Amino acid sequence: MIDFKSSPTIEIVNKIHYLKERGEKIISLAVGDPDLPTPRGIINAAVESMNNEMTHYAPSAGLENFRSSACLKARRKNRIYAKKENVIFISAKHSIYSTFLSMKGRRNEVLIPDPGYFYQEPALLAGMKPVYYKHDIDFNIDVEDIRHKINPKTAAIVINSPSNPTGKIADTDQLKSIFEISERNGIYIISDEAYEDVTYEKNSVSIGSVEKNPYYVISIFSLSKSFSMTGWRAGYTIANEQMIRRISKVMENTFTSYPPFIQEASAFALRNGENYIMEMKEIMLKRRNFVLETLEDAPSLEMNKIEGTFYAFPKLKGIQNSESFARELLDKKMVAVLPGSVFGNGGKKRIRISFSVSLNDLSTGLDNLKKFMGK
Repeated sequence: MIDFKSSPTIEIVNKIHYLKERGEKIISLAVGDPDLPTPRGIINAAVESMNNEMTHYAPSAGLENFRSSACLKARRKNRIYAKKENVIFISAKHSIYSTFLSMKGRRNEVLIPDPGYFYQEPALLAGMKPVYYKHDIDFNIDVEDIRHKINPKTAAIVINSPSNPTGKIADTDQLKSIFEISERNGIYIISDEAYEDVTYEKNSVSIGSVEKNPYYVISIFSLSKSFSMTGWRAGYTIANEQMIRRISKVMENTFTSYPPFIQEASAFALRNGENYIMEMKEIMLKRRNFVLETLEDAPSLEMNKIEGTFYAFPKLKGIQNSESFARELLDKKMVAVLPGSVFGNGGKKRIRISFSVSLNDLSTGLDNLKKFMGK
């Protein structure tokens, strides 16, 4: 039997719901679910599609309209020159698991970031062995550590930029070095770009754009954060045709296909949503700056630089166990954060604070956090 854990974010969501049902006033700074509404135009596109009876099976790889829209967006924004045969409609989390499953074979190890998002469990579910690579003190990818850990069993390197939880955006030189390692060893790069639009002074770069022939690059995109569509489970993956066919076979034998009305609404978002993205970035920038200003004088916190995402990942000074800290903070101050330890050994002395909430809740939550730390 495979030994794997529950999703840490879903666990905390369930606990928050339980406490709220009991009448508790919880300030959740734990979950990456933007409080902003899904744009009305996207909702209208879904409703119109349903009224036009687009409520039956769709092709497993996705509707042609969506795949064409994704290609146009990838060329314009990501500088990835994909054809529709290179695209499949699939949520980011589902894609991570399906991609691991699609590449399982003689090579069964995947390099995943530490600290980093929860790639370990999908890897284990797919029968792969997770191997962790490090970051430096500023959360730059340790390319030499990746190079050192490559072996004949390595199937893929997972990168996440902008990074959840560190907020770091990988530099182009780092991406080129990782691309060269991939090409030289014939191993895939799985690039999780769910937060591509949540950036501030620095833009993110898709690793699929750094060279002309990105055969080994699998680029995973999501509409959840860019358009406040977390409940829609909307996303897409771009890869070589052979890999897309493999992922599509996983889809055929598990999920069948995603609802066509969601795909039509997603196509509308990719073609018409840039103004919303700009508005969202302005709001998140104000919140990021508020977090940095509010916590800069917190004596027990060492703040990190936040280049992207809507997370702070500060270090706890003089505190060894971030899980106990997060548990006590929730119990005593009714503020929920994620312990950094769930993101790997590199996060043991850190917490992740989400600022995807209103400024009012953010202010209350951070004030209670500072009071708790003062005691």
